[in-house]
Amino acid sequence: MPNLNAAFSALSDPTRRAILARLATGEATVLELAAPFAITQPAISRHLKVLEGAGLIVRRIDGTRRPCRLAKGGIEAIYQWLATLRDALSRNYDRLDEVLAAMNREKERNGHE
Repeated sequence: MPNLNAAFSALSDPTRRAILARLATGEATVLELAAPFAITQPAISRHLKVLEGAGLIVRRIDGTRRPCRLAKGGIEAIYQWLATLRDALSRNYDRLDEVLAAMNREKERNGHE
């Protein structure tokens, strides 16, 4: 399982989040990823190293090109962690709904007496 601390640290940077958003549409080279940014290609390469180290992207060798793509394992680890929080939040809301329903029933009983 990829390191969630490294993944969330990598996600803290808006440029890296934008790179991941671009890679969500498909594989891209460093030059393609650098195009929309006002930073140098070496700076983009440093961002890619952080994303790769965090397990969020993978690179493959295609001749002289090194296209990047999202890493399924890293993205799924974040998704699973967030799903755990989402489930806990849902259970909290379910308990709150039960308390409110009980309060409404009590209010209706008191109002009808």
